[in-house]
Amino acid sequence: MDRLELSMSGRERTAIVVIILMFLFLFAGLLRFQVFQHQQLADQSEKNRVRLLPIVTRRGTFYDREGRVLVDTRTSYTVSVLPSEEVRNLTVPNLAGLLQIDTVEIRKRIVKNTVNRYQPAAVKRGTPFEIVAVLEEQHDRFPGVTIQMERVRNYADSTGAECATGHVSEVSRDELEQYRSSDLRPGSIIGKKGLEKAFDPQLRGLDGTEYIEVFASGQVVGPYEGLARKNPVPGADLHLTLDLDLQRASLLALDSFCCGAVVAIDPRNGEILAMVSYPSWNANLFSGPISDSLWQAMSTDSSHPLLNRPLTGQYPPGSTLKLITVGAGLEEKLITPTSTFRGCTGGYRFGNRIFHCWDERGHGVLAAAHAIEQSCDIYMYQLGLKLGVDLLSKYYDECGFGKPTGIEIPGEVRGNNPNSAYYDRIYGKRGWTQGLVLNNSIGQGEILVTPLQLAQFYCGIANSGTVYRPHMVRSVVWPDGRRQVMSPRRSFALPFSPETMAVLREGARLVVQGDRGTARSLRRKGYTIAGKTGTAQNPHGRDHSLFVGFAPFEAPEIVVCAIIENAGHGSEVAAPVVAKVIDAYMAKKQPPDQIAAVAPEAKR
Repeated sequence: MDRLELSMSGRERTAIVVIILMFLFLFAGLLRFQVFQHQQLADQSEKNRVRLLPIVTRRGTFYDREGRVLVDTRTSYTVSVLPSEEVRNLTVPNLAGLLQIDTVEIRKRIVKNTVNRYQPAAVKRGTPFEIVAVLEEQHDRFPGVTIQMERVRNYADSTGAECATGHVSEVSRDELEQYRSSDLRPGSIIGKKGLEKAFDPQLRGLDGTEYIEVFASGQVVGPYEGLARKNPVPGADLHLTLDLDLQRASLLALDSFCCGAVVAIDPRNGEILAMVSYPSWNANLFSGPISDSLWQAMSTDSSHPLLNRPLTGQYPPGSTLKLITVGAGLEEKLITPTSTFRGCTGGYRFGNRIFHCWDERGHGVLAAAHAIEQSCDIYMYQLGLKLGVDLLSKYYDECGFGKPTGIEIPGEVRGNNPNSAYYDRIYGKRGWTQGLVLNNSIGQGEILVTPLQLAQFYCGIANSGTVYRPHMVRSVVWPDGRRQVMSPRRSFALPFSPETMAVLREGARLVVQGDRGTARSLRRKGYTIAGKTGTAQNPHGRDHSLFVGFAPFEAPEIVVCAIIENAGHGSEVAAPVVAKVIDAYMAKKQPPDQIAAVAPEAKR
């Protein structure tokens, strides 16, 4: 077989062609990298060299009405992972061991909080300094892990104000989608409940941005001077109407019971002085990721600590609404202040059923104010039948029940104000009788109210019929010193004439000051409390205990509503709770020896 042989000149030509092809290939490569992909590669190089760090700004502070801090921020360390520098099978396993969080949970947090591969994704907020020290000293074991000094929310202990202030937490995917046009990013902290949510745009401020230069190993070189730092803008501060002393007094008054709520309002302007839902929860827990086990424990707790009782707890009001029954009767000219009904003997027959009075011994013959004083059910049954379901419902509506009060805190419920249309829906036409009004007239049956609605109604009783919208924010103060003052807003007027109001107020006064009042134990030496007891039947257990009081009677400055679940008679449980809160208020204005209790006994 002949061998293929090239002449010398042929070999030279072949070599030249190969060299030309090699140069063409190199030129094409240079053209591609230097011209067509120049910007893309330059950007990628910058990202590898420059790390973008968000600067979390200071969230606004909450102050009480005397300038005391209720909620602020504290310095904390956040551990994050930079996806572009993470080393598989090394970073996450080592971090899991150090943080005592399983690898699956860490991976979930990285995915959830990743903006892009070159920005840190938060894994754990509020990291102890001991762990931060380990991360700094053993940097090689944790490639891609960064530590940022941030501010986290700090809620004052033992205030019970969580139902008002709410809490913050990391933004969810759905919220990011909802607020797409805002500056939120994965891992941002936003208000989730209460005032934190209602005023989130004002409180949050604007985060800043810092650029730092790093080696390929991830080691920090220093600030990157090619891009200007964007300074953060702090959030605005909220000055609230809450009084920290009354908050703590309310919480202390409730802490011997299972569950309940207290709402205290200044009737002259609608400012909420105290609002407690008991039991409560530690809002600081929500500042970082909350474990599934803890969330499960809180959400299944039989005492329902996550329920915001003042705004979303719905209770039968019991006898506290008897003032509306009497007021409606007077306004409709169905009774006069001196009118009487058949005397109370402890029971009242309607059809083939006996409706009982709370006092089986009976109250005898009573006029309107004394029927309130002694909380006589038989009087209210007879008056309720004259009114009928719809007329009574109309007055409930005009007194603010069955609809939100309009407080600035989101999530408030309406309660339930039944009328004939409601009963038609529930029982069908002709499926019910006017006998239902007997229950409604004493605040039982399907009527349901929130503690805030009940306190609001008694603000009208205390304030000559004028009701101001309950509110909790006095002013918003911006970082540049601007102050936005929230003026009180008149909400509505009770549907009662001055003459009717006089009868209702006298009845409320007699409840405490009368010889047969149901809350005589609330008499005080230096001032006069008025109010109304309530004991609401509870199909799930013992009766709920209620009392709404106001003081001083002559010129009321405070209305306090207390509801204690499964606790028994209103006079024995809720009334003393209210008295403790009013005493705490008056103690700031009078010498202690002028607020001593002066009378014992009471019933229901």
